[in-house]
Amino acid sequence: MALKEHPLDAIRTFLPEGCFDAVANLMHRYPLHLKIKKERRSVLGDFRPSPGHGRHTISVNGNLNSYHFLITLLHEIAHMLVWEQYRNRVKPHGLEWKHAFAGLLSDFLANKIFPKDIEEALNQSMNQLAASTCSDPALFKVLHRYDQKENQILIEHLKGNEVFQTHDGRTFRVLHKRRTRFECEEIATGRKYLFPGIYEVSRYPV
Repeated sequence: MALKEHPLDAIRTFLPEGCFDAVANLMHRYPLHLKIKKERRSVLGDFRPSPGHGRHTISVNGNLNSYHFLITLLHEIAHMLVWEQYRNRVKPHGLEWKHAFAGLLSDFLANKIFPKDIEEALNQSMNQLAASTCSDPALFKVLHRYDQKENQILIEHLKGNEVFQTHDGRTFRVLHKRRTRFECEEIATGRKYLFPGIYEVSRYPV
């Protein structure tokens, strides 16, 4: 499905209250297109540099809650800042990107945009920024509290022997925990699989 371009004012509804002007001012400084994408399970957002001297492209999943949307947008803007300065001479999530992302986050943290629990998780996360919020279980779990997806739950919140369904329609039963992962049995085949605790599933029956 094709991406849909949005006028800048249209992103107001995707953002937490009180930060639109700061985001708009930030984005007006740089040559970029922002596009809102339907849910992508493999990526929350991405940055694509202009092949010439035109505008760069940033896309963000539109199904994210407002705080997750803002963090993902800043994540991708940090990629753009690094590209503007270094092109592809540095690692995608190297020190340069971490410095840029931390700087952007610090400005919004200073303006008290985030609830206290997200603010605390971000402050902890900034000690060692991950390549994505999914790579930072503590931050991901806090952000998940603000999702409004009907019937969705993290595997770590299910009880032993509870049955769940994955996004592709397969049905599993929770067996037991192994450190940070949960061993689960697929109902149809009896095969065992390991899932991370922050894997999002649907309660069964859906």
